[in-house]
Amino acid sequence: MYTQQRISSEEALKMIQHVIHEAHQIKKEIAVAVSGPEGEPLAFLRMDGASPAASRIARNKAYTAAIDRKDTKLMGEFMNDNDRPPAFWGDDGVTGFGGGVTVRSKGVVVGGIGVSGLSEAEDERIAYAAIAAVYGKDHKND
Repeated sequence: MYTQQRISSEEALKMIQHVIHEAHQIKKEIAVAVSGPEGEPLAFLRMDGASPAASRIARNKAYTAAIDRKDTKLMGEFMNDNDRPPAFWGDDGVTGFGGGVTVRSKGVVVGGIGVSGLSEAEDERIAYAAIAAVYGKDHKND
């Protein structure tokens, strides 16, 4: 029987809680989504006052990071380098906006997290911090 490693619902909620904590620290409202390795949503939250558009963008970031198995910033760079529209490419859920991060555990992709509502760099920084808070290490070096 094939079993795929994935983010647990508890881990997804912990990541969301960490993102919300970070947003409160900087007094900003954001949306955050966590997906499993197949891109399907596990958890989502849009803070009061966050843009409704941030909701869809956060979900698309989590989806893209999981199914493409790379951070959305890299997808955006690829699309821009190849004269493709920066927001979507092929699948209407795929985005190239930074802030979607692939979640790995022991080198295996277990899902994605998407943060939206700030600058792309800040969204990405908060996503990495949420992963590190749950997995207890610097995710970039996993």
